[in-house]
Amino acid sequence: MKIINYLYKALFFLCMVMCQLSCKQEIQDIPKVNETMELQPSSENITLDEVNMTKDIVTFNWKPARAQSDDHLVSYSTMLDVVGNNFGTGTAIFNYEDDDVFSRSFTSEQLQNWANEKWGIPANKSFTLEFRVVARWEGGATFEAPEVRTVRISVTPMKTVVFDADKVFLSGSAVSGSAVSGSKVEMPKTLENLDQYAYVLNLQPGELEIPVEFNGETNYVVTADGSAALNDGNAVGIKMREPVFSWKIETAGEYRVVVNMQKATATIYSPAKALAAKTVTWTGDQPYTTTVTDLWMHGSINGWGTPVKMDCQVSLADPQVLVYTGGKVGTTKFIVAGDNSNNKNLAYAFSAPPTSDGVAQTLTLTLGKVAELGGGTASANRNSYFTIPATTNVLIFDLRNMTMLALKR
Repeated sequence: MKIINYLYKALFFLCMVMCQLSCKQEIQDIPKVNETMELQPSSENITLDEVNMTKDIVTFNWKPARAQSDDHLVSYSTMLDVVGNNFGTGTAIFNYEDDDVFSRSFTSEQLQNWANEKWGIPANKSFTLEFRVVARWEGGATFEAPEVRTVRISVTPMKTVVFDADKVFLSGSAVSGSAVSGSKVEMPKTLENLDQYAYVLNLQPGELEIPVEFNGETNYVVTADGSAALNDGNAVGIKMREPVFSWKIETAGEYRVVVNMQKATATIYSPAKALAAKTVTWTGDQPYTTTVTDLWMHGSINGWGTPVKMDCQVSLADPQVLVYTGGKVGTTKFIVAGDNSNNKNLAYAFSAPPTSDGVAQTLTLTLGKVAELGGGTASANRNSYFTIPATTNVLIFDLRNMTMLALKR
């Protein structure tokens, strides 16, 4: 029995030795692949350049993968993504590279846009990118394992400024050289739009800057295309940036500057494109030409007696925008003359537009909804009315576009 047990143990030991020798021999039979591809970024830390947005900010260079037989065709593909996304199909920037191309470059504009729109990186937050290059072979008598190289770089994004403001100013040599005292002038908010700033002032030839203070920081309004030329009287897209930006003012005179934070636009009117108040003509006890800078309420709201002077404020953004904050409500039209003669019944009237058949009508304004505004001296205009809702405390008349808006603030 002892002899049998001994034989079993010896046989087991011999099998184990043979298995180990066999495994070692199998491993030794696999030739080791001599990979040659190397990957290197032009920099491991980059700061996106808002001045040269379309120039390459980083380049990834790699050396060719190992040589194979002429029957093997090698191709290279590259991927770029934020660390943690694992080169997902919805997030990776994927490219097939051309033959004999061993580099891939990216611009500041590309990386900034992908960070904001594709990768969902919070504004002003630094992030880390992964770049991967893969070499694959096709054809040939044998399968060749791909070569893969991955590197990481740290990215500091362009500083993005939220479109909000504590204060907005006008400054620069065009302002300091004018009759305005001090080196900068604060722009007030407009009554009709609290996200809009406007001011009218005399400027001299020079540079005009629009600094914006928000949360203790100062940034500058910059045209979206980076042009310093004056696009006279036209709203241009803007962005906020930390470096100083200036418009070129070439002609002295009165300028109107409007900055709309909500729409991210700026409009500058030179003397050549100066805006004017609305002028209307009408006939009462004599012919009149009236420049409309105020209005009077007339209707059941005042018992058809003496018209109610509204003391409208003329917008700094547009002299054809009038804002009423008196809070009087009821049914009324809005006339351009305030005397208690028969002129109050004949004066040019802004009111509800007549029907499509030209018949006078009374409409009720809806808070927060822009309404079409009629205007004229015809009977249908003079006998049409608006009813102002009970809680209204702001009325905005846009006489340029003939609209009206009732608000509760």
